[in-house]
Amino acid sequence: MNFRNRLSFHHQLNTTPNLEEMDKFLWREINLARNIQTTLLNGEKPKLISGELTGSSIPARLIGGDYYDFYPLNNGKLRIVIGDVMGKGIPAAMLMILTRGAFRSATEHTAGPGETLTAMNNALYKDLRSLRSFVTVFCADWDPSTCILTYANAGHNLPLLVRGNKIEELPKVSGIMLGGLPNQVYQEAKLQLKTDDYIYFYTDGIIEAQNSEGEQFKRERLINVLLQHQRKSVNEIEKMVIDAVDSYTDGTPLKDDITMVILKVGEQTTDISSFNSPYDSSIKEKEE
Repeated sequence: MNFRNRLSFHHQLNTTPNLEEMDKFLWREINLARNIQTTLLNGEKPKLISGELTGSSIPARLIGGDYYDFYPLNNGKLRIVIGDVMGKGIPAAMLMILTRGAFRSATEHTAGPGETLTAMNNALYKDLRSLRSFVTVFCADWDPSTCILTYANAGHNLPLLVRGNKIEELPKVSGIMLGGLPNQVYQEAKLQLKTDDYIYFYTDGIIEAQNSEGEQFKRERLINVLLQHQRKSVNEIEKMVIDAVDSYTDGTPLKDDITMVILKVGEQTTDISSFNSPYDSSIKEKEE
């Protein structure tokens, strides 16, 4: 629809609405927004020489408010983020795009996950408060040379560490959701990982998915799925979780988006240096 036709269309809306034409126009706009969001979420993933990495997001509606991203840094680390915007549909998707922009901008000028969340909250706070919304975000830096995961949390679900036949949440680190309070400083924690460890990042749409009786999938079922398939690849585990939720809900519409990121630790150094990043390598990393 060119500019002249758009003017004509909006004139019709302001006079005698053509509901069929309006419906077609809105569907075109929604599908365009969905394509943009899908492209952003399914962007280029870093190529790992050793270890595995995957991420996926299934919106509860045509457009979702969940977010995940990978950002390789010039210092050899990989920054991972996963987030969940309050709300659903187009409003949540718009805030998700703002969150992505804030993350990308903050990552270029911050040395670690804690500073990244602090910068994101400073950038988004006024907008989120004016819209009466918030975003939960978990941010982590993966260092393949030392197998150390450094992370900070803004009110999000703590990822699960899958190690052999045991699963546990990452040690807690406090931090309020983005948009909750101004001038927040987000603390960091560190975790030493081992070969074949998995880190499972997720949003609460997975554990809160409901069946026809209104019963939730819950974290216990998620843990059972991860334990049953922990020797498989990250792509296989991702599929098994999605299949388990799909089987449990059995056609019941999702009430919230489902998003996950899975990182498996390999035996050798993960090479992510070939992935171009504008990160300022002159920023010195803080000492632990």
